[in-house]
Amino acid sequence: MELPDDIKAAREIVQALLKAKKTFRMYPETNPMYARTIEDTHAKFRNFFDYRDELTFKIKQNEIFCDSEQIYSNPQKEDNIALFFFKDGLREITFKKGFSVKELEDFLKILTVDYDREVLDDDVVTLLWERDFQNVRHVVDEVFLTEDEGYENEAVSEIQDKTAGADELTRAYEDSFNEEAVKDAVIVPLTDKDLHTVVKEIDKDVHDKTGKLITIIFEMLYQAENKSEYEDVAHFLNSIIEFSITHGDLETALHILRKTREVIGVSSIADDARKNLNMVFSFLGFDATIKLLGELLDSGVEINEKVWDEYVAFLDKNAIQPFITILGELKSIPARKNVINALISLGRKDIQSIAKGLYDSRWYVVRNIIYILGKIGDKAAVDYLLKTVNHSDIRVRKEGIKALGELGAPRVFPALRECLNDPDIQIKTAAVHALGNIRSTAAKNIILQRMTAATFVKVEFSERKEFYEVLAHWKDDDIVEFLMKTLKKKSFFRSALNDENRACAAYCLGLIGNKDALPLLHKAKESKNKLLREHVYSAIKRIEHGQ
Repeated sequence: MELPDDIKAAREIVQALLKAKKTFRMYPETNPMYARTIEDTHAKFRNFFDYRDELTFKIKQNEIFCDSEQIYSNPQKEDNIALFFFKDGLREITFKKGFSVKELEDFLKILTVDYDREVLDDDVVTLLWERDFQNVRHVVDEVFLTEDEGYENEAVSEIQDKTAGADELTRAYEDSFNEEAVKDAVIVPLTDKDLHTVVKEIDKDVHDKTGKLITIIFEMLYQAENKSEYEDVAHFLNSIIEFSITHGDLETALHILRKTREVIGVSSIADDARKNLNMVFSFLGFDATIKLLGELLDSGVEINEKVWDEYVAFLDKNAIQPFITILGELKSIPARKNVINALISLGRKDIQSIAKGLYDSRWYVVRNIIYILGKIGDKAAVDYLLKTVNHSDIRVRKEGIKALGELGAPRVFPALRECLNDPDIQIKTAAVHALGNIRSTAAKNIILQRMTAATFVKVEFSERKEFYEVLAHWKDDDIVEFLMKTLKKKSFFRSALNDENRACAAYCLGLIGNKDALPLLHKAKESKNKLLREHVYSAIKRIEHGQ
């Protein structure tokens, strides 16, 4: 069966990207072939966007799909563009209509980096994220982790190489674990030397003894008689937690935390015991503990999502600042994602502590904090976020504007209205999309005021089109009336600019899908202006065929 035209166009884009990847490696930017390759490839994208407004590639290991149609397949490792994306965790890439020549050139540069030979700390996903494309979105496999192949062997070797002299207590301790059962055991107090020997034993056997040590330590708690002994128990519990994190065993740490919470809830427990056991939860948020946790997350060890969420639930707000600190140091995307999710959870307990991260000197940390505040969804964050729209880094400003749109409190409107007049098109575009996300009457009126201003006709066509696209969020009568009026408008002066506005109006009517606009659109098909005709035809097709 013959493929639809849009799928054929998508297949041609993949082939063009493959060709461009080779050309970019062969020719410098000054060579005519370089510029010609960009233009030819961009022409393929324009051809596709005649059919649709977005192109999404779904990526498998050796295949690429558009919708359910396979448009690329290569079982070989060499020159396999699907594998190139897949190995770094990319599972979808979406190109939006408006994908510019400059964006294409930057995308092709990322595509042609020699990751095997060049000294880079970044992968494809990181470079895409840092470039922050206006018209490119990507989806990363959240469970994608890069395993350190030598980690397990090194760990086993390290354990095997460890030796320790065993005194009488140590040998007796080891023998006790070989007993199948012990009946009528009598618990006797241990000296300080004995307790330290027990803790040292943790390092000598990772797999079998930790659970039994936990049991022993809690038995010590029940036998303790004074504040000093309670402090010793809390110290040993902290040591096992630290040891478990170091060895990538959050399950054991959770076992301790569950048991600690259970014991705290026992009414007969001494106040000093309860106080010291509560210190175990505080220990989780210490700088050193969070740093160990960050090293674990960055190591490539797979962490079960439910285990991580339960562990985070035991953390207190004292973990917020240490988490913010390591957020700027983590190297892997999965690690950053886990920390961001932890901060979203913790931030609901103390939004003010999260907001302190907005003053971090690292722009990417500030952008992550803005994202976290937006996901927390507390409108109390608005006052903090309003300051970010004046940040020195445009990427931070855009994220701040987006978050304000997500929160949508009335006091965000003055800031967003001001951003619509910003000299940077990215800021203006971010602001209009934020207002569109709010979708209130007040937000709609702010957009219309900007669009009906005398200066609006002078802005770039692509920018005006973004405004009209956002208007499609409202399908009410006054918006349709405004669009119809714009489409009907004739002008002897600045006729080209007027036709651009008419094209935008047709585009928006197509997005809204209002069939009442069809007679007017059919009439506009006769226009001599090519841009207007293209947008009118596209709108008619969208309305009549529901595309």
